Amino acid sequence: MFIGEYQHTIDSKGRLFIPARFREGLGDKFILTKGLDGCLFVYPPKEWTALEQKMRSLPFTRADARAFVRFFFSGATECEVDKQGRILIPASLREYGGLEKDTMVVGIASRVEIWSKQRWEEYNSSASASAEQLAEKIVEFDLGL
Repeated sequence: MFIGEYQHTIDSKGRLFIPARFREGLGDKFILTKGLDGCLFVYPPKEWTALEQKMRSLPFTRADARAFVRFFFSGATECEVDKQGRILIPASLREYGGLEKDTMVVGIASRVEIWSKQRWEEYNSSASASAEQLAEKIVEFDLGL
């Protein structure tokens, strides 16, 4: 399980340090792709395979399903950690995530998210303000109320 948030910087070559706690759970090779809310998603192989299976079950006859699958898989790349604990983030993914220098590497249960520090602070501030309302909606939805 991935938890916590860590601030790091991307170097001029596009390399980002991945915290040791996250590297343990991600393994030697893992998948980096475009995420939602303007961040990048990082999946260990087992989680990626499970997600891939779910995506394959989406109805390819629906335009919205095809669009989401294209979005999600077209930006995906396999990453390896170098000896210094860094990964190379491709330019296209850095651009998508607005990653220039200051970043946040955040554990979200089964995946890791990589955010520009500015986007993370904006998102976190907004989400914190409505956390109680979100929790109420989720509980109502899960219980079918």
